[in-house]
Amino acid sequence: MNEKANAASGMAVEDNCKLKFLELKKRTHRFIIFRIDGQQVVVEKLGSPQETYDDFTASLPADECRYAVFDFDFTTNENCQKSKIFFIAWSPDSSRVRMKMVYASSKDRFKRELDGIQVELQATDPSEMSFDIIKSRAL
Repeated sequence: MNEKANAASGMAVEDNCKLKFLELKKRTHRFIIFRIDGQQVVVEKLGSPQETYDDFTASLPADECRYAVFDFDFTTNENCQKSKIFFIAWSPDSSRVRMKMVYASSKDRFKRELDGIQVELQATDPSEMSFDIIKSRAL
């Protein structure tokens, strides 16, 4: 397994994370949820192309941090079909302070590994990543 540790946070990114992200860009997955396991970022869950934004938000734990990417399909005001890939840093208020710090310090390094992120969002509760907010950020 080829992993590169992040000098700042000591975090490695499992190759599978980048592989699954490339698959998402090819429309194989609707979303991917990543978690930090020990000293590396790993894939926790893959969402099939049929899954919805509600399925995605329901997959995020209420009291633990996660990174996630979501492939958002939408129609522009000019009636064009488009999609944008969102990177979401999920850091609920109820999660442990240490966990929030680890996720915050590793986020930029991890995000750089995923080439093709178009919109970044940080959320501490579900209202900060509602469907309406996602849609407004995509347009």
